[in-house]
Amino acid sequence: DYTDANQLPMVKKLMEVYLSEPYPVYTYTYFLNMWPKLCLLAMDGPKCIGAIVSKSSVQKKNGQLKGYIAMLAVEEEYRRLGIGRKLVQLTIDRMREEKIVDCGLETETTNVAALRLYESFGFVRDKRLNSYYLNGNDAFRPVSYTHLTLPTSDL
Repeated sequence: DYTDANQLPMVKKLMEVYLSEPYPVYTYTYFLNMWPKLCLLAMDGPKCIGAIVSKSSVQKKNGQLKGYIAMLAVEEEYRRLGIGRKLVQLTIDRMREEKIVDCGLETETTNVAALRLYESFGFVRDKRLNSYYLNGNDAFRPVSYTHLTLPTSDL
């Protein structure tokens, strides 16, 4: 779990290495301080080897809570060990506890591993966003329309 501001530099560094979008420190501070229960870290001793940064908000159309996964990254040498999957599962579990009814995110169309990971949780490709990222890449907006259809954690 994200517990205090001393962890912010570790999360920021990890995301800067593995995500194509540069985010100002304010973005990290905003997410981590407003939704610490939805921001999870995977640690190997003192080293942050994976993190997921998420939030919730009230939908204007129906007043229900909607989740959003903003960032997910795992150190390259720790990939294919189930760390990303565990971070997503724990986030979904926490969203369920908070009565969040659906969840959105964006991922680059070229990030096949991320697309497969999210689709394995029941996310579907809702929309293609042309030139969404600063590097010019398109994004898919996978959305899980209801957590009731997502698998519960058995980890």
